[in-house]
Amino acid sequence: MSPPKTDIAVRLSGVRVQFGQTELHFDCAIGKGQIVAVTGASGSGKSTLLNVIAGFETPDAGTVEILAQDVAGRDPAERAVSVIFQEHNLFAHLDVATNIGLGIDPALKLGVKEKAKIAGALLRVGLEGFGKRLPPTLSGGERQRVALARALVRRKPVLLLDEPFAALDPGLRAGMSSLILDLHRQEGNTILIITHHPDDVRTLADSVLFLDMGRVLLHEPTARFLDHTDIPAVARFLGR
Repeated sequence: MSPPKTDIAVRLSGVRVQFGQTELHFDCAIGKGQIVAVTGASGSGKSTLLNVIAGFETPDAGTVEILAQDVAGRDPAERAVSVIFQEHNLFAHLDVATNIGLGIDPALKLGVKEKAKIAGALLRVGLEGFGKRLPPTLSGGERQRVALARALVRRKPVLLLDEPFAALDPGLRAGMSSLILDLHRQEGNTILIITHHPDDVRTLADSVLFLDMGRVLLHEPTARFLDHTDIPAVARFLGR
């Protein structure tokens, strides 16, 4: 049974995206306040799904709703969504504080109040005092924390994470997972996170959206997903 409409953060209905001879189909509803792991084999449509929600990709058919609002025709900046990519998308020539400030105002018109928000975000992600550093001087984990701080100052209710841990070693992955869980408890936002790692599913997710061949094959609570041995694609993902 689907949750009531008022409890839905993101809904995709009859969404179709065409790439040459390949057609992707997405139908799903994401409850408010959930952390949802988006998983599946390479090429199954995970990044396309997030790009459609964020507004970077325009579907050929169907409806995308965010917080019960049809977002057709709305630019990414107009949607109630923040995105963190695998490559974190920081400007190398701008210091950390300025990179975060872009999340508040792309024109960088930052007053005392805005600068306090930046300092507070740095504190929350464990980077107090890093404001004047340049991104190339930071580790991979620190750069991802800066990207997370930039998302925090935007205060959007939906956060999309496209393989944010892919370039991190196991220790840094664990640290980022803990940070995301801590911030989620504080913010109560809805998070969709693409991952290829079953451990991320176990650690982070309330539910799992499993894609196969460009379609949503499963969307169910994490515990139920982890019990699957009957679906070959899921069994391969879980290493069984």
